[in-house]
Amino acid sequence: MQVQPSGVIAVYPGSFDPITNGHLDLVDRASRLFDRLIVAILRNEAKKPLFSVEERLEMAREVLKPWTNVEVESFSGLLVDFARARGARVILRGIRAISDYEYELQMALMNRRLAPQIETVFLMAGEDYSFLSARLVKEVVALGGDVSGLVPALVHERLRRRLAAR
Repeated sequence: MQVQPSGVIAVYPGSFDPITNGHLDLVDRASRLFDRLIVAILRNEAKKPLFSVEERLEMAREVLKPWTNVEVESFSGLLVDFARARGARVILRGIRAISDYEYELQMALMNRRLAPQIETVFLMAGEDYSFLSARLVKEVVALGGDVSGLVPALVHERLRRRLAAR
């Protein structure tokens, strides 16, 4: 029998481009389920993000300050390698709709094959945020719409400035 480290560490990966109130809702709930939660921002320039990894790290760290057991890091490569290196036993994923589940199930099964000691846990999006995605937020702001209440004020201001510059 393998001895487990004390405290359960979970990794919540994503692009967080930008971080939304839906993400914060998941962080809030997960921070009560796990001893330590690492919000892991993916370094993937192929996705052509609106914000650099450094900007996303800065925004996430600022808005996640109230949660004392939450850390923010970035990673590239295989998620399971990052999780294993941090001693994580859980990968946390949010599910908004059935369409999310199909993709997330494939990823969870591949991650289980690569690292059977790490479990994937799905949390359903809160009903207030079940429609919300970072992509949708960027589209609405780009078209002049108001996303206050859907993203933290800091993120809203950064979005407006970035998209106005385009």
